[in-house]
Amino acid sequence: MEGYDVVVAGGSISGLLAAREIGKSGYSVLVLEEGFEVGTPDHCGGLVSKSALHDLAIQPSQKTFDCMINSAEIYSPAGKKIGINSKNQEIVVVNRRELDKQAAYQAQQSGAEIMVKTSFKEKTDQMVQTSAGEIKCKILVDCRGVSRLVNSDRDGILLSAQYEVYADWIIDGKVEVYFDQIKYPGFFAWVIPSGNGIGKVGVAGKEINVSKTITDFLKSKGKHSVIRKIFAPIWIKGPIKKFVSDDIVIAGDAAGQSKPTTAGGIYSCGMGGIIAGNAITKYFETGVVSELEQYQKSWHKKFGKEFEKQRLARNILERIDNNVIDKIFDTITPEILSEISDKDDFDFHAISIVKLLGIQKSLNVTQNVMRAEIKRLLMR
Repeated sequence: MEGYDVVVAGGSISGLLAAREIGKSGYSVLVLEEGFEVGTPDHCGGLVSKSALHDLAIQPSQKTFDCMINSAEIYSPAGKKIGINSKNQEIVVVNRRELDKQAAYQAQQSGAEIMVKTSFKEKTDQMVQTSAGEIKCKILVDCRGVSRLVNSDRDGILLSAQYEVYADWIIDGKVEVYFDQIKYPGFFAWVIPSGNGIGKVGVAGKEINVSKTITDFLKSKGKHSVIRKIFAPIWIKGPIKKFVSDDIVIAGDAAGQSKPTTAGGIYSCGMGGIIAGNAITKYFETGVVSELEQYQKSWHKKFGKEFEKQRLARNILERIDNNVIDKIFDTITPEILSEISDKDDFDFHAISIVKLLGIQKSLNVTQNVMRAEIKRLLMR
């Protein structure tokens, strides 16, 4: 029976980067990927900053980059539009299949093994049950994504649909976001360009028929051709309570490390994998359990305050109606937009949300039930 120091369930960005960190320290690690290849299916919007890729220590190839994002247009339910210049934030759209393959290559070069078309079933005492049989290991890293959370807390799950589309209304370098609490309750619709008239168009929302909703949205946008359809759950409730339980370490989407505002997680989930991998390495080196538990503390030190602010912003969004959103749009000034464009950080964008909500000026247009949460958001 073959054995490893670590088995990683899920060839996601978090799982692959955890494997990279563990493997380069000389420990044996196996990544189990249930798909026929790493990076498939691609249900990620692909937005990430160049600085985030630098922190993740991923050196993308030319094929990995789809395009640079220069601007964003955000629409209210009544069609009011605000524009943000994002050139200073150096945001790129990456091809997730290619990005994940780059991470897989790094993991393999560090000594990790990757096994595709193999699914994780359960962890028993120093043993992992898989579709290919039993595998002995000391630590399991669970990076199976949102699917791990579906049965534990359905309140944090939204259904989403994202289509890859050809259309002449997709503008290279420009992201579009559409708010409407009737059509996309608690979330939004989006258009993310990939370049040359191709883009990712998506919708998500509470208790909506995402297939019908995205069809209606595409019709409203105009003529188009659909290349690929992806339906997937997204997690919007923030990190789970416990990242480490005995010999099981949870990272990435499986640990709720995607952003509560947008469900994006290349950076926060990728860093989750890196931090987890480093903590496991230190645990092996010292035998001290507290080194393993340091993983959760380190991740929260980097992302905890930001995610708490994003959760509060999400609570506000979920409680306001279209009329309030339109009024908030009226409070957004050119000075606010200029400040966001010049100074704010894409990866830590809670402060941008505060500014866009016009919170300081919009207390008088929001419902009383929100006031305490708005004040908490401003004080953090």
